[in-house]
Amino acid sequence: MRIDSKSITNMSTLRALAFGAVLAPLLSAQVQTEVPAVVPGAKPAVVERIKIHGAALEGNLEGNAVDRDAIVFLPPDYATQKNKRYPVVYALHGYSIGAEQWSKEIHVPQTIEGAFAQGAQDMIVVLPDSKTVHNGSMYSSSITTGDFEQYVAHDVVAYMDAHYRTIPRRTSRGLVGHSMGGYGASRIGMKHSDVFGSLYIMSPCCMTARGAGPSNPENEKALEAVKTPADSAKLSFGLRAQLASAAAWSPDPKNPPL
Repeated sequence: MRIDSKSITNMSTLRALAFGAVLAPLLSAQVQTEVPAVVPGAKPAVVERIKIHGAALEGNLEGNAVDRDAIVFLPPDYATQKNKRYPVVYALHGYSIGAEQWSKEIHVPQTIEGAFAQGAQDMIVVLPDSKTVHNGSMYSSSITTGDFEQYVAHDVVAYMDAHYRTIPRRTSRGLVGHSMGGYGASRIGMKHSDVFGSLYIMSPCCMTARGAGPSNPENEKALEAVKTPADSAKLSFGLRAQLASAAAWSPDPKNPPL
């Protein structure tokens, strides 16, 4: 993808977003993260926790929330520079964590403030939340899970353009993601190149074609027993991810309860 001078991609800021990101607590023992040092003199970013309505999620069969949490990080001068407009980076979290947990793992707003202090272009950073009944949307389009692809590409972007001083064009929008979010950024970025002009992909999941492995009778029994969200919550990480993947990529709305 060509990145011109008008593009918002600033690798320093996007790498800052990557610090500390892990797939899930399951992997935390295997991934040693380093917290970036606080940059002296860095000015504080403004943090806003908002709700964004997902028209694309209405009617989803899992009952996933239609009004979704999101965290917005505004550059230090946003409140004082009333006539200034800003590019936006949309950052997608991984499976099993939401925006709130990911914000702690990537140490925002500290990393963003440090990037600004070291000369990164002022921008708005948005962390939309896509946790579902089975812990992740895969940022895909599903009648069962909800159309999270359209939610990110349309609903979230439209909300930000309507409520904040953004630069509403593709060359001023970037999409970044880690793990499940890396898959989401790849998928959404390729399918909606009219919306996002820059992509930054970190350790994306779900890119490798894999054949069906041998069945595990115990796992099959555990999955067949799931009838409610509470049942799903008791499953292991891998089995919940299996349900999330099935709900996103092979939904069967005529086969309740899942």
